[in-house]
Amino acid sequence: MAELQTLIQDRLAQNRWGMLGNQGHILGVDVGSYGLRAALVDLHNHTLTTAHTELASGSPDESVACALDLARDLLAQANVTTERLVRVGVGFSGPVDRRYGVVRLAPRDPRWENFPLQERFEQAFDAVTLIDNDANLIALAEATFGAGAGRKHLFYMHLSSGVGGGLVLNGHLYHGATSTAGEIGHAVVGHGWDGTGRPEMLEELVSIRGLLARAARLGLETQNLETLFTADPIGNQVIQETVDLIATRCAQTVALVDPEMVVLGGIVVRIGGDAFVHAIATKVNDFIAPKFARPLPVVASILGPNSVSIGAIATALDSLSN
Repeated sequence: MAELQTLIQDRLAQNRWGMLGNQGHILGVDVGSYGLRAALVDLHNHTLTTAHTELASGSPDESVACALDLARDLLAQANVTTERLVRVGVGFSGPVDRRYGVVRLAPRDPRWENFPLQERFEQAFDAVTLIDNDANLIALAEATFGAGAGRKHLFYMHLSSGVGGGLVLNGHLYHGATSTAGEIGHAVVGHGWDGTGRPEMLEELVSIRGLLARAARLGLETQNLETLFTADPIGNQVIQETVDLIATRCAQTVALVDPEMVVLGGIVVRIGGDAFVHAIATKVNDFIAPKFARPLPVVASILGPNSVSIGAIATALDSLSN
């Protein structure tokens, strides 16, 4: 946490976020699947305060109420009134439509579909609020404060219960025409068909569920992802195939958008560790066209469990400069 504080302070001190970039406070909130997190930045003193609470299963209204309570407690702890908030950023663990401030869908709970997330936070804090999905915010967090700090072009891939991604181009998040840019998990893979007449998506193969399902088809029945990263021969086969799949998609993305860095994150990356990231990095650089090759950094994310709330801070900061 101390290292994160230093990263935040150093970047904030550069004050490249316009006239409001040195006054007031910014609140970032992560409405995640595994818990709620909040972060508060003091733009004048360049300090960061964070808070976390577990999230019991409940309705969207109940989850948002808990998130708002966590944020209010954080403000009270820092002795900050809502009048001092210049922006609020909110991250959600699923696709959102930034144009309308709503959750597009949540694979684990359809009750979130079309939920007015932005409106709820604007009503609570009377501050300009921006929402985005978790992978996008992690991408911007890593480009602003983390592994890619200072880089203007970065691609982030998130490997967890789902597979997502985020693109930072020219120093800003790229959302595309319908706010779905970067959704690499929906990319079609050419490694066979699933029997339904349609090609499989990357997420079906390299998410946690996809990895365990592929292992089961080969004869390794386990619900423990760590088993695949041991000396088990079936686990090794699944991981080697996964390295090839991910590296291929990353190399294709590199060919399209020419990022300065690729960052990998999520539970799969955390469990796979340095060896997994290094294997993907080696393959990506092998796959890049020789004419354009330069060693392209492919690294693990470094901001940890606060990365989404820090990304919410980053997108709020970015809005100050526009």
